[in-house]
Amino acid sequence: MLPRPADYYIGKVRALHVAMRDHLLRHLHEQERSALGGGLASVADVRGGDTIYTIDEHGEAILLRFCEEWAREAPFVLIAEGIGGPGGWRPFPDGAREEDAQFLMIVDPIDGTRNIMYNKRSAWILSGIAPNRGRGTTLADIEAAVMTELPTTRHLLGDQLWAAAGGGAHREAHNLLTGERHPLPLRPSTAGDLSHGFASVAKFFPPAKAATAAFEEKLLARVAPEGGENPLVFDDEYISTGGQLYEILVGHDRFLADLRPVFFEALGLPPKLTCHPYDICTELIAREAGVVVTDEAGGRLQAPLDIHAHVAWVGYANAALQARIEPHLHELLQEVRSKGVS
Repeated sequence: MLPRPADYYIGKVRALHVAMRDHLLRHLHEQERSALGGGLASVADVRGGDTIYTIDEHGEAILLRFCEEWAREAPFVLIAEGIGGPGGWRPFPDGAREEDAQFLMIVDPIDGTRNIMYNKRSAWILSGIAPNRGRGTTLADIEAAVMTELPTTRHLLGDQLWAAAGGGAHREAHNLLTGERHPLPLRPSTAGDLSHGFASVAKFFPPAKAATAAFEEKLLARVAPEGGENPLVFDDEYISTGGQLYEILVGHDRFLADLRPVFFEALGLPPKLTCHPYDICTELIAREAGVVVTDEAGGRLQAPLDIHAHVAWVGYANAALQARIEPHLHELLQEVRSKGVS
């Protein structure tokens, strides 16, 4: 267990997220007012198999300053892409050893960079806190998680969600002009089928897109057959794992699956731009709210807390949807693995 109550870590991380959000929003507003524009979308680096844009670097600066200050209270390890050592691990304070860390904090400073750098759709700041069990620590060990909306400049409100293991999930709306906050419910869908709802299998980028779409079509034909002249299941590609979880948590989406690692392997493709542990480090919030989150085999997510592991995951808004969809999902995935993709 964590050495302090989960609320201590949640309070610290919530404050960090607000500082990062407000800093990034200022830059977004400046970009919108600029005659040139587009500066935050310029490529700054390529690290760990992903492209780092200028907006990413702004979020990292706030994060590092916060970690330096927090480390005055206790040593810990930050796990984040591009700003740590091997596997993304960076002990704080400088000179501390990994084995002396009291806890681990895995962070994605901006999940959904490609959305927000063009002021197109909200991105999310994601953090999970786990006790230090060394390099064998996994997503299943996370005991506290916070996710904060990084909204576009056209938003008035931005959400913040958090959870502690066994303590339920919480949601709060922040008025970005006045600073007022008020609680809101988390309401995953209670529907037992997908009719007139949103559901999709992630196919964000060209590699494996056609194969994934064909798989999705086969799956939906089994679990949500179309009987009339109009489609009954709607697709929405939110290029952010945190954003996808949010859509299930608030009742917008009923079923989501990100199976990119499975399809890349079946097609013999390099695993480009898959979900990594820092992208899904807040799945605890979904589970605490009653959402069913599994790996591609139906088990608990067990990926190590690093920046390299490729994570396939499935989210069902409720257990009834899991019972309806999962057997067909597994059967079709078995076909993909045994026969390849056609």
